[in-house]
Parts: sequence; structure tokens; C-alpha cells
Amino acid sequence: MKFIHLSDLHIGKRVNEFSMLEDQKYILAQILELVERERADGVILAGDLYDKPVPPAEAVRVLDVFLTRLAEMGVPVFAVSGNHDSAERVAFGAQLFSSRGVYLSPVYDGKVESISLTDCFGEVRVYLLPFVKPAAVRHVFESEEIDSYEDAVRTAVEHMEIDPSVRNVLAAHQFVTGAARCESEEILVGGLDNVDAAVFDGFDYVALGHLHSPQHVGRETVRYCGTPLKYSFSEAEQEKSVTVAELKKKGDVEIRRIPLKPLRDMRRIRGTYMEVTDRAFYQDTNTEDYVQITLTDEEDVPDGLQKLRVIYPNLMRLEYDNRRTRESGNVSGACEVEQKSELELFGEFYELQNNQAMSEKQEAFVRELIRKVQERG
Repeated sequence: MKFIHLSDLHIGKRVNEFSMLEDQKYILAQILELVERERADGVILAGDLYDKPVPPAEAVRVLDVFLTRLAEMGVPVFAVSGNHDSAERVAFGAQLFSSRGVYLSPVYDGKVESISLTDCFGEVRVYLLPFVKPAAVRHVFESEEIDSYEDAVRTAVEHMEIDPSVRNVLAAHQFVTGAARCESEEILVGGLDNVDAAVFDGFDYVALGHLHSPQHVGRETVRYCGTPLKYSFSEAEQEKSVTVAELKKKGDVEIRRIPLKPLRDMRRIRGTYMEVTDRAFYQDTNTEDYVQITLTDEEDVPDGLQKLRVIYPNLMRLEYDNRRTRESGNVSGACEVEQKSELELFGEFYELQNNQAMSEKQEAFVRELIRKVQERG
């Protein structure tokens, strides 16, 4: 049973105010060709289908075309909602879509039913677990103690009827402890969204979404496939791909990655203004790529952004790295802030205002307050 594992399409996303829709259409068309070439038995979409809970109309049309094409090819689709999606909107028409082999996760109500497939090795059951917060699971299982994301996911899994004698696949959208993050991902304070990989021990393959870098966590068969496109410059050095998981007999899973080639790459460029505008510097590159340029000139270039866009029309970000910026810490400071949690940022603000660090009691209070705000969000 061969599955194409995708996640975090983020259809409708804008990066530095540049719309990614054209790039997303291009990469989804490439994925359709790949699905057909691989003769896949199913496609798993592990959450964050859209970039916003209320996606723009064009984003909805892009996903509609993609799902319709898969249905026409006769390839079953197994999709769950992620933290960027509206679970209710993703679940709309789920019963109708299932008749065409497009299975969408319902709004979590305590029941996670499986879809059964069969091949020469027997039965495969696919479970669809949408992104869940502790409050949502606590609402269903009021008698159980659910204080964390790990409690929530463990409880949801424990209430699934899993038959260990068959091959079981889970599509989920959570942060598993030990995985590496990128700048373009949402970070919850203090690692409150952490879930231990052991929670998924009952599954032969776990198709995860949420993190943008392809990686396994704990064991080879608990995997993030990553995004099909680069959505931040922290991903500039990555090679984007889809993950192919082929389940053979029970306990035997073959995993490989197939690279994707984007319409436009995302690259970092560094040098003086004269260097990066020299034809010899850029003539063998795709100047249509999305780029971040770091100029090393000691003096700012007047109207540098507009001048550079004559050569690099998709210049997303212009920075300077020189004596002035190094002394002020502006170059590294912005990146550091993006990677700090809310608790760390609040702690720095408190210390700035009060000339002392928070006490353990104050820190615990702020941690709990932010947790409650995140749950309600």
C-alpha cells in the first residue's frame, strides 16, 4: 500500500506580502504528475491545507482543483485540518466527498473512525485526527484529566479502536517532542504543544503535519514530510520533497523522499551593492527567484530596494551587515526575536521594566496565563 504523504500546503499564503498562489498551483500540478507516476494507492494531507481559517476564494479554488483531479484519477485522499485551518470548513461536505474517495476529518467529537483499504498483504486502516487542543478533548471526556496537548492527543488515541493485527496509519497535525522547527511555524510558549512520539506507538506509520522541515521523530515511521514550498528564509537551504510511505507486510514500511522543483526558488544573496549588481554575479542564476539580499556596504544605498528589484524583481527582504548594524545588533536581533517564545519575550520586557527577573511564582503565573490564551485562540 503506497501513500504519498503531504502536509502544510498553506494555500493562499503570503510571504513578505508576496502571494504564493501561482507557486502553489505549479507545485500541486507537479505533485499530481508524481502521484500518477508512482501509481499511489492514497494521498495523505496532514493538515494546514489553507493558510488562514477563512481562506480567500482563489485559495479554495486551488484546493478544489487539486482534490477534484485526485478524485478523477481514482486516488483516495485522506485529509485532516491543521491549526491554520477551520475544522468546520474543512469538514464541510465530508460525507458527500467520501463517496468520491476524498475523506476529510470531521470536527473532533471524541470519535476517530478509520477508513479501510485492502492490498495483497491484507487490511490497512487509516485514521484521521484533526489538530486538537486540550480544551476540545476535555470537553468530550470531562471525567479524564487533560491538562496538556500530550494528554489531549493520548486520550484521543486511547479512545480509537485500533486492531494491532492489521496495519494502522494515522494522519495528525501536532508538534512531536524533539522535532526541529523553522521560522515560518507558530511556536507555543514553553513547548506547551509538545507531544511525545510514544503516544503513537500503536500505528505502523504516522503521517504528521505542522512542521515545515522533512524529518522523523523517535522512529523512522513517525514522520513530518515538510512543506512542498519554502515559506521562510530559514528554509532556504532545504530541498523540498514529498514523502512516499509504502506499507508492505505488517512491520515492514519503506520510506523515501522525492524532490520537488519549485517555479521560483527562495535564496539568500550576500555581497556589496556593486557585487550583487554585476552581471557576472547573477547571469547564471534565476533572477526571478524569491531572494533576501544582505548588503555589506558600510553606507546604505539610496533607494536600494527599488534599484535591486530592477534585477531581482522578487526581492523580498533587504538587510545590511556592516559595522553599524553589528554594533546595534539589528541584523541578528530580528531573527532572535522571531525564534523566542512568548514567555521569553515577556520575561525580557519585565526585566527591562523592573530591573530584575521574574520570580518562579511570577513565571509560573505568566506561563499558565499564556497557555489559557493559546487554548482559547
